[in-house]
Amino acid sequence: MMKRSSVVGAAAAATTLICANALAQPNFQPQPLELTRVQDDLYVISNSQSGNVTVLVGGEGVLIIDDKFEFDYDNIVETIATITDQPVRYVINTHYHQDHSGGNAQMQAASAIVFASENARLKLIEDDRGGLPNVTLQDRLRIHFGGEPVDLYYFGRSHTDGDIVIHLPERDLVVMGDMFASYEPFAQLIHYAAGGSAREWTRSLDKVLGLDFATVIPGHSPPTDRAMLEAYRDVTARTAQTVLELNRQDRSKDEIAAVLRNEFGWGEFFLNLGLDGIVAEMQ
Repeated sequence: MMKRSSVVGAAAAATTLICANALAQPNFQPQPLELTRVQDDLYVISNSQSGNVTVLVGGEGVLIIDDKFEFDYDNIVETIATITDQPVRYVINTHYHQDHSGGNAQMQAASAIVFASENARLKLIEDDRGGLPNVTLQDRLRIHFGGEPVDLYYFGRSHTDGDIVIHLPERDLVVMGDMFASYEPFAQLIHYAAGGSAREWTRSLDKVLGLDFATVIPGHSPPTDRAMLEAYRDVTARTAQTVLELNRQDRSKDEIAAVLRNEFGWGEFFLNLGLDGIVAEMQ
């Protein structure tokens, strides 16, 4: 049997590659997409290269949550065409990273309306990117789609300062984006340059857990359940508390990095983006 440290190390390396791709347009070709049916007319489009796309088919068209990289657009449209001939009417960005919002401009050119948090839109402007959201929210927004409510919530800082959660109350389901990116392993990518926060991440997840749901679609891993999100919430709290205690012990940054790497699955990319920030925040 493979040792746990080897499993965590391999998974952390894979997650590090995915998250590195999220912050800069990668120089490679699109990968094949996998379509998974989650509930009735709700699906997830996924691959190992970028974020999940949640697809909801309704009588008035298609609503998707996240749209991967720009170069994934054609493959996404072709994949959706295997389940419906209706066009994409609405796109929701869980946050601004390119592996979740890169297809915005092409979706808009095909007449889709894009929704995101106000902070995510500001980040897209700062990055001089196209595909700016047409509609933004600061706290909460409800879309009525195909006769059912789709609720968008901004609960505070986490992975960035613009991550939102999408709640489908009639389906007992939430879509998390990278606020809960992966459970293989439970590592957090805290993008401090984009307003992320270790301390507030747990508080934001507590607000998510105040919603009614049983099924969870993470930003990168396959669909899972509420218990997995509860376990992830506890890891975020333990990560922040551990760094706070290490700071109180006057541990060096290298010592803190070793704990984050060995106990919490942080790869080098996670450390490069988040180490200085979490050490400063958890003083």
